[in-house]
Amino acid sequence: MKQHIQLLIALLGLNWYLPAQDPKPISESPVYREWVDLTRGNGSVLKALIVYPESGTSTKAIILIHENLGLNEWIMTFSQELADQGFLVIVPDLISNTVEGVEKTTDFENTDKVRDAIYALEQEQITMDLNAVYNYVKNDASGHGEISVIGFSWGGSQSFHYATQNPNLENVIVYYGTAPEDLSTLKNIKSPVYGFYGGADNRVNISIPDTEASMKEYGNLYFFDIYESVGHAFMSRGAQEKYGPNTMAYEKSWNKLISILK
Repeated sequence: MKQHIQLLIALLGLNWYLPAQDPKPISESPVYREWVDLTRGNGSVLKALIVYPESGTSTKAIILIHENLGLNEWIMTFSQELADQGFLVIVPDLISNTVEGVEKTTDFENTDKVRDAIYALEQEQITMDLNAVYNYVKNDASGHGEISVIGFSWGGSQSFHYATQNPNLENVIVYYGTAPEDLSTLKNIKSPVYGFYGGADNRVNISIPDTEASMKEYGNLYFFDIYESVGHAFMSRGAQEKYGPNTMAYEKSWNKLISILK
């Protein structure tokens, strides 16, 4: 069925990129991935997963920022799907080596411990970590210097905040995250910001009008889509359910996301 849809899309001359509903297991994907170690100023090691596409030319790069569940299997799978579209992807594990004796997200005892570690992070350290990741991928020979950032939920808020700190990003993608509380910092943004939100996610959505007004005041580009009948985290939920509103929102936003990035 997917092949038939893709053929119809090609015949119509449309740019539509179907996400993999049943992605290959990470171990079977043709893309190459490896862990890299970046040294923080305090001497600890920031672990980051880097995923290389199959490509004969240099490519655009993406910094992918995880949710408050850390760098888990779903984030790894999503990074693989982005690499399958031809992008160089780097995913920092922002809680790696922040708790004594715990090297990576997958080493934590449970998700509650993961959340505790994430909410204990200081914003200044997160920004320094993202700067280290940006500089690493900026100097990777397989990329050509154009770097976008994508974040989900907590990571979506971090991608919005990072846009206020780094004026050299190509695109900033915010999945159901909020702008910084100090909206005056939005004046520092030089990149277009694209938001994807669930219509039933009122906690996040109540912040959109003020964010939109501030972005407009500072002359910044801010575009957003709101998908009805879905709530928070519709991307990870849509990847897990057989089919339903979250899956439909996933597919719509995936097509829009890849069009923006390409």
